[in-house]
Amino acid sequence: MDVQCILKPTLIMKTYESLVDAIDDLKEEGFTHDFNAKGYCLECIALNLTLKPDDFEVVKVVRFEGMTDPDDQSVLYAIQAADGTKGLLVNGYGLYSDPVSDKLMAKLNIVH
Repeated sequence: MDVQCILKPTLIMKTYESLVDAIDDLKEEGFTHDFNAKGYCLECIALNLTLKPDDFEVVKVVRFEGMTDPDDQSVLYAIQAADGTKGLLVNGYGLYSDPVSDKLMAKLNIVH
């Protein structure tokens, strides 16, 4: 599996063997909450928190591209809310991504 990690703002590349390894590493960095994309916002059910695109920053992006199986394609986002809450969003990309608003997609689509 090819893995690409883009870190902001220094753009240092870091590699991971798997999505689980990336999640574990980012949790150690304090990204402990789980976010879900819901149309126009991100949700953290455990915190009863809703974040609109202006309420958070994408700190890191890790893309996983399967060699032969499109189901292996995913993106891991490390998110930091304006109030300091840190968490992760895992999403497919391309045909497998969750439907979200244009504004939310623009915020998450920081790396091409």
